[in-house]
Amino acid sequence: MSAEPILLDATDQVMGRLASYAAKTALSGNMVVVLNAEKAVISGRKSNIVEEAMRRLKTRTLANQTTAPVHQRRPDLYFRRVVRGMLPWKKAKGKAAFHRVFVFMGVPEEYSKKKATKVPEADASKLRTAYMTLEDLAKEIGGVEAS
Repeated sequence: MSAEPILLDATDQVMGRLASYAAKTALSGNMVVVLNAEKAVISGRKSNIVEEAMRRLKTRTLANQTTAPVHQRRPDLYFRRVVRGMLPWKKAKGKAAFHRVFVFMGVPEEYSKKKATKVPEADASKLRTAYMTLEDLAKEIGGVEAS
C-alpha cells in the first residue's frame, strides 16, 4: 500500500469511467483522491439524465426509515456513491477500498500544490453525444451548488 495518495482530476472526465478507475485503484490498496468532482461529465441528453436522477430520488421505503435508501444530491457525494456501486460493498475488501476513496468539490488547500493526473480513457473530448456536468445535474435535482 502506497503512502502517497493518487490524485485524479475529474475536470472534463466521464464520470463512470473515472469512477471505475478509482474503484479499481482503491481495490488494489491505494488511497485515491478525486478533485473537482463537480466538473465530471455524464454522457447523454440532459432531459434523460435529469429524469433518471429524479426517478431515483423518489425511491423510498414505507418500512423502517433507518434502512431507507439515501440519495445524494451534492456532486462530491453523488460521485462517491457511483464509486461505491462499483465496489463489492458487502465484502470487507470492498468496504475497506471505499474508505480509501476521497472526493472533493474543487481543490482543497492540502492538494493545491500537487499535480493531479487525468485518466486518458475517461476523456470527455472523445464523446460524440450530448453531455452535462455533475454540477449542472446537482442544480437540477436540488443539490448544493459548487462554489
